[in-house]
Amino acid sequence: MAYVPGEHSPASDPVDTHCPYCSLQCGMALRPVAPDGRPVGVEVVERTAFPVNRGALCGKGRTAPAVLSSRVRLTEPLVRRPDSGRLEPATWEEALDRIAEGLAATGRAYGRDAVGVFGGGGLTNEKAYALGKFARVVLGTSQIDYNGRFCMSSAAAAHQRAFGLDRGLPFPLADVARTGCVVLVGSNLAETMPPALRHLTELKEAGGRLIVVDPRRTRTAEQADLHLAPRPGTDLALALGLLHLVVAEGRVDEEFVERRTSGWPEARAAAMAHWPELVERITGVPVPELRKAVTMFCGAENSMVLTARGPEQQSKGTDTVGAWINLCLATGRAGRPLSGYGCLTGQGNGQGGREHGQKADQLPGYRKLDDPAARAHVAAVWGVEPDALPGPGRSAYELLDALGRDVRALLLMGSNPLVSAPRAAHVESRLRSLDFLAVADVVLSETAALADVVLPVAQWAEETGTMTNLEGRVVLRRAALTPPPGVRTDLQVLGGLAARLGWEKGFPADAEEVFEELRRASAGGPADYSGITYRRIAEEDGVFWPCPERTERMEGAGAEGTEADGSEGAGRADSVDAESADPDGSKGTGSGGAGRAAGPHPGTPRLFLDRFATDDGRARFAPVGHRPAAEEPDAEYPVLLTTGRVLAQYQSGAQTRRVAELNEAAPGPYVQLHPRLAERLGAVEGAPIVVVSRRGRAVAPARISRDIRPDTVFMPFHWAGPGRANTVTNPALDPVSRMPEFKVCAVRLELSEG
Repeated sequence: MAYVPGEHSPASDPVDTHCPYCSLQCGMALRPVAPDGRPVGVEVVERTAFPVNRGALCGKGRTAPAVLSSRVRLTEPLVRRPDSGRLEPATWEEALDRIAEGLAATGRAYGRDAVGVFGGGGLTNEKAYALGKFARVVLGTSQIDYNGRFCMSSAAAAHQRAFGLDRGLPFPLADVARTGCVVLVGSNLAETMPPALRHLTELKEAGGRLIVVDPRRTRTAEQADLHLAPRPGTDLALALGLLHLVVAEGRVDEEFVERRTSGWPEARAAAMAHWPELVERITGVPVPELRKAVTMFCGAENSMVLTARGPEQQSKGTDTVGAWINLCLATGRAGRPLSGYGCLTGQGNGQGGREHGQKADQLPGYRKLDDPAARAHVAAVWGVEPDALPGPGRSAYELLDALGRDVRALLLMGSNPLVSAPRAAHVESRLRSLDFLAVADVVLSETAALADVVLPVAQWAEETGTMTNLEGRVVLRRAALTPPPGVRTDLQVLGGLAARLGWEKGFPADAEEVFEELRRASAGGPADYSGITYRRIAEEDGVFWPCPERTERMEGAGAEGTEADGSEGAGRADSVDAESADPDGSKGTGSGGAGRAAGPHPGTPRLFLDRFATDDGRARFAPVGHRPAAEEPDAEYPVLLTTGRVLAQYQSGAQTRRVAELNEAAPGPYVQLHPRLAERLGAVEGAPIVVVSRRGRAVAPARISRDIRPDTVFMPFHWAGPGRANTVTNPALDPVSRMPEFKVCAVRLELSEG
């Protein structure tokens, strides 16, 4: 896919970079297109050396340059004119002045927390860091969160509770192909992350087994040795039932549980209350399939559980993930090579975006905002007093729900909540009720179209910065093009606004300069990046955090958890490769830290091999029990709705819906339903179906398929308008992670009269 740039030109040589979409951050290169010797655009070419995708790309990655075209993107600031009420072109000076005054005036009139900031999981680490700093230092507001809250927050909370540290995968993705059995829960990798599917293919080619848990028979489930299709919202009961069988069949790794965990008696008692026949009644999964899953999982020498949004986007998502972690701990499938629990992060920088300051309760380095020592460290880097930093604010949906009431002005960067948030019609009304809304984005998204000021910002190919992929590998995106005239980077935007609000220094436009400050701010924290540099990332194909600046030689460290690198946060989590070399090309990291030579820290591809990151080094079981979804079917709303992604579109579709090739493959929303349900309703293939919940209604063509449970319907969530799936989804929140319950709600179906 070539891009015709107009006045701005690509670099003369191919530039190694990464895909702008999901958390795989697939390696790619951008090569100039110069048919007559004069560069007229760039095209995506394979970058086979990058270990995550080894050159493979999905259609979204291949067509990514299409969104660089001035025909689909913003190329000048827009300001809403009072006389016409329309967004019209403006100069950058006017646009930035309007935003600065709008934010400042709101703070003066209603207090600093009346100003909100909403970020995106696609922002680079540098931009996420600068945005969090801008909110807390310049605006002085606690009201900042980001759409990554809707990504893996439940898994993050469960990870923290069990292991003391959250990183999507505690091992390289390449390890998946080398284990013996993978239980994939609520993920359709074949459509959401196609290049990752090869790791599962290689697993099976090597004799490994794949179990897929999904209420639909997806393209991924078709690859499975065993497909479990539970009723939506019952993943917690399913995990507890499997653990019950592990105990009943004598498959608990008693030595591992005794030596490396705590809380087993309580978790065991909770699991034993979920006997197989009860679990079958709750989930719909037959007892023989439960037993077969346990045999496959425990029969392999090494096994993994990988979860995604299916079990996580629930009002009990943290407990659900905790139950799957319990299964790994009880069977000794954690804290050793080629085994363990991992989360398949969704958004491109869902991991790094919260590690460095966009999340309402966190400071850079994954520090807790209410920790006095963390506040003191970060405040010193920022040159402010610790008491000047605001406390924790609202989570993402709670922030959106407060718009127009407690929060009167909003700065939004890189997100489209009008499409992506649950109960989206309500969120739209809250956005419209704001006194002032400013949006920085690449395209005029549905949310940007409501703004008072819209700023056109640079694309991934036009700016340099780092991302942290699902493995915890920090990678470097490199600029291959100069942004077109009229477009600035997000860092330039924040610098311009900060200067207008009294902060002439502290917000540089150079990404590497921002990263150097991020390194200092993260030093000693759980997500320690202080040993990572742009040069190292380029030379090593990414560096895994935690990576403190140096490793000190310490004899005898490791097995009992002695800190081999001297840093509090990363050292406690430091667990290193037990093999001489990593299959993905990353450097080996010794063995447990014992006798490690002094020098630069090599990074941490594998966590927890020596000890977990808890105070006592032990993993913690979660004593959890099944509970229903926040909204169960009833006589008025008798059907379950679940939502998800399709291959050719991404998230809210703000960018992918502007690419012709992708729209041809996935032109619009649909309602997938089973033939028996369709027959009862009188629905026919392709005819419009109305999906109604207590929050609203969505209309889309019927897609009749036996690949879904008869009590369930599915809608993809990429579109606005009448087919907006999130109009009907439930914002009920997990009490720990504050994750909304996107994945299950009660609906009724009607035939459309149109």
